[in-house]
Amino acid sequence: MSNALQFFQSTRQQLRDWSWFKRSLLGFTILTFMVSSFMFLTPVGTEMRIWMANTVIITQHRDWAWIFVGTEQRDSMLQKMRQFIEENAEEKQQFNMVTVQPNFALTRKNRSIDELIKVEDVSGTFWKGKRMYVYDPKSIRLMTPEKPGEGEKISSMVKRTGAVAGVNAGGFDDPEGLGNGFAAIGAVISGGEVIYTDQDSSVAQHIVGFTKEGTLVIGKYNMFELQEMGISEAASFYPRVIANGKPLPINDVSRAPRTGVGQKADGTVIFIVADGRSTQSVGATLKEIQELFLADDVVNAGFLDGGASSELVVNGELVTKPSSRYGERRLPSAYLVYDHPEDAVANRVWDGLTTINAGGAFDHPDFLKEQAALKAKAKNNPAPATTPTPTKPTETETKTETKAPATNTGTTKPSGTTEPTKPSTQSDATKPAQGTDSSKTTTTPAAGGNKDNGKETTPPASTQQGGSGNPVTTDPTKPAEHTPTGTGAAGAGATNPTTNPTPTTGGSSQQGQGDHSGTGSTSAPATNPTTPAASDAAKNTPASSGDTSSKINTPATGDTGAKNTPPANVPVPSSPTAPPNGSTSTTVVPSGSTSVPVK
Repeated sequence: MSNALQFFQSTRQQLRDWSWFKRSLLGFTILTFMVSSFMFLTPVGTEMRIWMANTVIITQHRDWAWIFVGTEQRDSMLQKMRQFIEENAEEKQQFNMVTVQPNFALTRKNRSIDELIKVEDVSGTFWKGKRMYVYDPKSIRLMTPEKPGEGEKISSMVKRTGAVAGVNAGGFDDPEGLGNGFAAIGAVISGGEVIYTDQDSSVAQHIVGFTKEGTLVIGKYNMFELQEMGISEAASFYPRVIANGKPLPINDVSRAPRTGVGQKADGTVIFIVADGRSTQSVGATLKEIQELFLADDVVNAGFLDGGASSELVVNGELVTKPSSRYGERRLPSAYLVYDHPEDAVANRVWDGLTTINAGGAFDHPDFLKEQAALKAKAKNNPAPATTPTPTKPTETETKTETKAPATNTGTTKPSGTTEPTKPSTQSDATKPAQGTDSSKTTTTPAAGGNKDNGKETTPPASTQQGGSGNPVTTDPTKPAEHTPTGTGAAGAGATNPTTNPTPTTGGSSQQGQGDHSGTGSTSAPATNPTTPAASDAAKNTPASSGDTSSKINTPATGDTGAKNTPPANVPVPSSPTAPPNGSTSTTVVPSGSTSVPVK
């Protein structure tokens, strides 16, 4: 005993240590094992499985019954059900068992509803419904839809034709439970005329109808036999459960919405409509309806279409609860009760049609309205937008951003201020200066020489305008000449000691921009960077973070190959200070960059 207690306590402790998922999985496994054992290993469970399989078989999804009993037993159950339906329809009906009593109250005009019918509640163990007594069987007429292409609701038929009450009649093709109610199955007869049939006249069909004298006929007959019996109204459905006063065997224990019809010996017709497929009413079995008919001394009884089509309308109002989620269904036929049945004429809506469309979800008005409402609701209440998670830049993108060359947007003045470049469609290196002939403007060759026919050649001498306007020649292969520095305007009244030869072809003749007085342009004298004057100027210039005097040779915007260090033997200004007003200094930059005049 102590060992069992210790085992129980240790097991309970282990279960407590498990996560909720493991505990839920264990509970589900135990429950599944217990239910399966009960359903497959006990007699009660076996009966429940057979009942559920029968319930599925009588629907449009009968193939799914294998889930409860397997495919082999399902097929066997289907075969037995068809067999009992056919066997119950074989016995021929004895018409002398029913005598419709003539009654003045039933033959006079303008009868009240109470004189024609009586409607009362009826119920069973698991279902509720309505029972309607029709005292005059001759007041019953089969009615068809108003227009071709779709069925019609019973309430609409009742109001349109002035009927007192109505109940569903024959079956029809119903794709996905959303059919249009127009594709009737079997025969449709009204007023003694065959309105529709999907079989040859010689083929026997299941019939539930009335003769001209008001006798209910249930069984399997062909059109010739029906004509001999004087059938006036008829639709096709089954099974037959009472024949000539005797109950017939029933091999069906399923529960579903039902519509049954029977007749007493005095001619009174009884319709029973059982609601189903809901929590208030699960549905009735064929046996339960049969017993109700037998209790009313019915001599012949059978069933009309059931399921979601089962419904009863009285005085234009639906008094039952159809199992369809859309309420009343469109139907191809219905049995209606009239005070003046001779005035009711069924429409021949199938005449001339070569094909019949059964409909479906694509043209079901209630289904389409439901889908439109769902779409409108989704549109008015959109899902909340999700904030995208920012992504970190990749290593390649980071390197690309780090190595991106910075662009210079202006030319640095010696005083430390930056002047933005002037917009131009032509680079300053090739644009002629003001007051000069553009035909005499040439480009500056690249430092280090140019190439002629693939051979390296010595770059030609470059020239500059001296203070007097004479060109100054600078040979890149020789050291630059020292030029004295003036104290006034650069080069004013000074003479360059070097010879001023005529500029050669291929040289760069860059002229300075003229001043506003029109006295001509001047250029800063060439100075050797190693002269004492330049060194002293560099020493006497205070260092600061804003001092940009050392950047006078920084290439302008668009320069892709220039360096900050000036090329060898290129003249630079002798002083970082700005020239006085009235003079202009030009900075010489390497080939490929843009030369910007510094004021």
